Amino acid sequence: MNSQEKILRKTIGKKIKLARSKVEYTQEQLAEKLSLSPRYISQLERGIAFGSATTIINVCKALNINSDFLFNDLINNETSILDDIADDKFLEDYLKLNDYNKNIISVLTNELIKIQNIDKDKKKA
Repeated sequence: MNSQEKILRKTIGKKIKLARSKVEYTQEQLAEKLSLSPRYISQLERGIAFGSATTIINVCKALNINSDFLFNDLINNETSILDDIADDKFLEDYLKLNDYNKNIISVLTNELIKIQNIDKDKKKA
């Protein structure tokens, strides 16, 4: 397996893990839904294994995601936006929030950006 393949598998694995976290399944629960072993789910998420087309389709169905979520940025040769947004733990935690708390995070983020810009302008002056 070449380095490009490793990167693709790891990126897809991160997305599977993120989607699994969003629906609050453990690896064991997802494995049971798919009639796979928890070890295999772990390998998928870490990019060590890559499932057949049927397995990937079943993963998408079980996690209520579409294939675009897994493949779109890879097909369009873009870097993974997941790596640019935040670390995995933050994304997993954020997806567990209800809409009200997600809104609070959004407001806080906007305020922090304003403060950051003010500080940046002060340093320029």
